[in-house]
Parts: sequence; C-alpha cells; structure tokens
Amino acid sequence: MRLLKYLVIIVWRIWFYCWVIGTIIIAFPILLLVTSKEGLYPYFYKIARFWGKTILFVMGFRCQVKSCQKLDLKKSYMFCANHTSMIDIMLMLSVVKNPLVFVGKAELSNIPLFGFFYKRTCILVDRSSISSRKRVFAEAERRLKNGYSVCIFPEGGVPDDEDIILDQFKNGAFALAIEHKIPVVPMSFYDCKKKFSYTFLSGSPGLLRVQIHEFVETSRFSLLDRKILRDDVFNTIYNDLFTDNKLFKKMP
Repeated sequence: MRLLKYLVIIVWRIWFYCWVIGTIIIAFPILLLVTSKEGLYPYFYKIARFWGKTILFVMGFRCQVKSCQKLDLKKSYMFCANHTSMIDIMLMLSVVKNPLVFVGKAELSNIPLFGFFYKRTCILVDRSSISSRKRVFAEAERRLKNGYSVCIFPEGGVPDDEDIILDQFKNGAFALAIEHKIPVVPMSFYDCKKKFSYTFLSGSPGLLRVQIHEFVETSRFSLLDRKILRDDVFNTIYNDLFTDNKLFKKMP
C-alpha cells in the first residue's frame, strides 16, 4: 500500500515538472516577445499569472484567499511571505494582480529554459556577495520607480529544518520599502509545505490558504528603523503561522 502511494506521488510530481516545462516551451515565442522590453512587462505578468493559475489547477490545488485590506492596482507594494515550496511563486502570482517583480536566488537562473526567462524578468541576488546585494537594491529601486511592486521572500531561502515555522528575516526588503515609502504587505502561506514541500516523496492536491494581513505603512519609519519594521512583519506572519500550526495539529 505504501509503495502504491509513493508511485502515485512520483507520477504526480513528474506531472508537475512536465506542465512547468511544457507550458514554457509552448509559450516560448510569446514569452520571448513580452520579455524583450521592460515596457511590455505588464503583459508578461498577465501571462505569468495565467501560467501560475494553470499549474496549480492541473496539480489539483485550489486557492482560498482572505484579506484584511484591498490592494490598489495603481499602487506599488512590497509583498513579503513565508517561503516553503516551489509552488510559492505560482501561488503569489495567482493571488496578486498588481504587476510585481520577484527577487530570487541567482542560482535558479541555471535551470534550463526556466532560467532564461527568470533572468530576464526577476531581480537576481547572490547572497554571498555584498556587491550583488547592492545591485539588487539599485535594480529594485528602478523597478519601483517604473510603477511595479516587488516580492521578496525575506527568509532568504527555504529553512533546512522542517520544524522551523519561519526563519529569521533579512533587512533588505524593509530598507527598500522605507526608502520608497511603499506599504509592506505581510502574507501567510499556510499549506504549501504540507501540500508540496521540497521532500520529493510527499504532498497531495488540496486547498492552499492565503492570508493577506493589514498593510504596514512605512511613512512613519526611517532607515534606522528598518529592523523594527522587519520584526513587526516577522511577528505578524510568525504568530499567524504558529496559531494555524497548533490548530492543525489538534485536528483529528
């Protein structure tokens, strides 16, 4: 019985990679066009949202979003969520209509095909390089000035320890938000780790719940307060995830 379960999971996981790669191959000419100029980025983002929703749908996931505030499509935001899964990106794309630019790990650009468009659309960071982190700050500033939002998973990666609910946040996103006086939008992704973790023989289709918390306005902060802002956002997400985790464990 266990062997059958693992075989089903393996097929399901392969199904995921086939859809991710296959859809990129099919849409390659269009993606090449809409990533050729930054002015076309809003069109790319619409395609990316459709792609994200499609991947979640064919994998048997459905989204449930609760929001404390409504996003203004004409405003820029700093979106910050916990990071536990490969489907975090698809989920973020599905939830947020505002054209946003991801800040992501530079090593992902080495993935065949996916990495080609990843480099053309995301802000890449090598966290081992100080100069790289400075370039990220400058590039994010430029994108914000062009009216886009920025999405950062501020843990800086996926925690190695499965028992860690939320790893410590880096400062960069919060300094950037203060510098440009844009609201920080804390977000909780409750189910991605349970439904599609980086452990290969695990996961299942089902509900992906998202909580968009109250926005944190940054006009009252100075750059010297970036750690206060960081800790405020961290505590909002951590406390929410901790409460949900306790409730989940109590369920029969």
